[in-house]
Order: sequence, then C-alpha cells, then structure tokens
Amino acid sequence: MRRDRRPEPPEKGAPKWMVTFSDLVTLILVFFILLFSMSQIDIVKFKAIAESFSQRQILEFYPSIIEFENPSASPEVEKEDDMVQKELEDNDAPPNTDAGEPQTKEELDQLLDEIQQYLDENKLNDVAVASRTERGVVLVLQEQVLFQSGNAVIISDAYPFLDKVAELLSSIPNMIKIEGHTDNRPISTSVFPSNWELSAARSSGVIRYFISNHQLDPTRFIAVGYGDTRPLAPNDSAENLQKNRRVEMIILDPSYENVD
Repeated sequence: MRRDRRPEPPEKGAPKWMVTFSDLVTLILVFFILLFSMSQIDIVKFKAIAESFSQRQILEFYPSIIEFENPSASPEVEKEDDMVQKELEDNDAPPNTDAGEPQTKEELDQLLDEIQQYLDENKLNDVAVASRTERGVVLVLQEQVLFQSGNAVIISDAYPFLDKVAELLSSIPNMIKIEGHTDNRPISTSVFPSNWELSAARSSGVIRYFISNHQLDPTRFIAVGYGDTRPLAPNDSAENLQKNRRVEMIILDPSYENVD
C-alpha cells in the first residue's frame, strides 16, 4: 500500500530574500551617513564668514535685489560713493613737499643753465653732459666720474660734484629718476652676477648718497638698472664702451607722463 509523503514543515525565520534586502538597506544607510558626515558645516569658517558680513553691511549698499529706479534716492549709497571718490582723489594727489610746486619748463631751463655753468667752471664737460629733453633735465655722467671699473662704491672725488647736484635738487620738488647703464662686457662676481646687478647697484648707490648725506626725500627718487640694453653707441671700441658705462640723472618734467 502506497504511503503519502508528509509535506516538509516550513523553515522558521524570515525568508532568505529578506537577508539580502536587509544587507542592501544597511549599505544604503551607511552610504547616507557617510555623505552626511562629509557635508557637516565647518563651524569656525561659518562664524568667520558671518562676522565678516556683520562688519561690512552689504545690505546697506543694496537693500534689495531689485535695483533702484533712482539710485540717488538712497542716501547710504550716495554717502559711500562720496567717500570712495574722496579716497581716490587723495590717492591720486601728488606727494606734498616743502619745496612747493614742481618746476615749470622755464624753471627747468634755468636749472639746466646752472648745471651747465657748474660743469664749465669745473671743466667736467668731457665726462658729464647736461641736456634738456621732453623728460626734463638729463645729466649724463660717465663711469669714471663716480665709480671704479666693475664697482658700485662712489669714489671720494665724486663727492663735491654730487653735493652740488644735491644742493640744486633740494631747491626743487621734482621727481628724480636715476638710471644705471653698462657696456656689453660680461661680469660675473659674487657681488654682481651680471650687468643687471651692477647697473642697479650704481643707480641706488647715488640715491643713497643723496638721502644719507643731504636728507633728500626718498619718495622723490626712482632707481633703475638697464644693464647693457640701452647703449649710447655700438660696443665696438674702447671709446664707445666708455660712453655706455654711465649714470643718467633725470630731473623729471611734471608734464612728462611716462615716468617709468
């Protein structure tokens, strides 16, 4: 006689697919927790930004995202604009000096005559040349007047001449540009790796002499070193090489715009 098989009892607990589903949910939960932890606000930075906004009331400038139809109707904006305009005008104003207004073209011509007279009296016309250009009064001094070869220390023989120039400069408030120039012969020492350093050291050395010994205003001076990039003559002879080794002092005309 055939016996009927009894059905197997159902397994206890959750179905097997629930295990996989619960693992998936757990992973998603961990993922969102990770995202949330990475997106936490830096309280220190937030406070710093908040304080910066509180110190500078941006909404005083633009209290609405919609621009005013009549901007002048906002007194705060007008007041701020006036303050900004005044600050710009103050920054653009030339430095105040005790010597008064910068020399005019006629006064610069008179200054040129005084310098030329000094050169004539001291027989310096062969090593120093004074001229009048659009930049102002230009005084070109050859190397041997101020320095030894390959050096930026002013020689003692140059002191009387520089003292005379400083005396003239002290009577006017004009800006003065000092340019150092060399010939194209290379130089490489521990002090001057190239002609750039030598020319710059010479121009700044002249300015230091004026400031230290005659208390001229440092803000009036501009020091520039051109190296051998602006020769007066081709570097093809000893005479031309000597011409190119020079220091130029430019007493700038106030109407000349290209100061630099």
